Amino acid sequence: MYSTVVDNTPLIKVSSAKHEASYAVNGSLMNPLEAFYASLAGCAAVFAKKACKELGVPADGIAIDCKPFAGPGGPLTLARFRSEVRFPEHFTAEQKTRVLDSIAHCAVKEIVIDGSDIDFQVTEV
Repeated sequence: MYSTVVDNTPLIKVSSAKHEASYAVNGSLMNPLEAFYASLAGCAAVFAKKACKELGVPADGIAIDCKPFAGPGGPLTLARFRSEVRFPEHFTAEQKTRVLDSIAHCAVKEIVIDGSDIDFQVTEV
């Protein structure tokens, strides 16, 4: 479970059983939408590391740049999300392909792709 308590500050702290994440609505920290985009980038890194571990090659030096592109509805819509990956010279073409394929199927991205079936509910308790 994730929980937060709303107050009059620009900060938002969300807690889970193990961790806490902080956001802000004044630009001093990421806002939740920016954090969502950051989670896609972080997921890409996790899956790149997993692929490298399976391949038995170090992940050191892989650079991933991610950029969201707004849809026709403006900045609060996401039409495209591009991940650009740069590899160190020692990676073979086959290793690059395996890492790219792994990144393409990161868990966060898969949830977004399959998300049309998510039943979001907001209730008063």
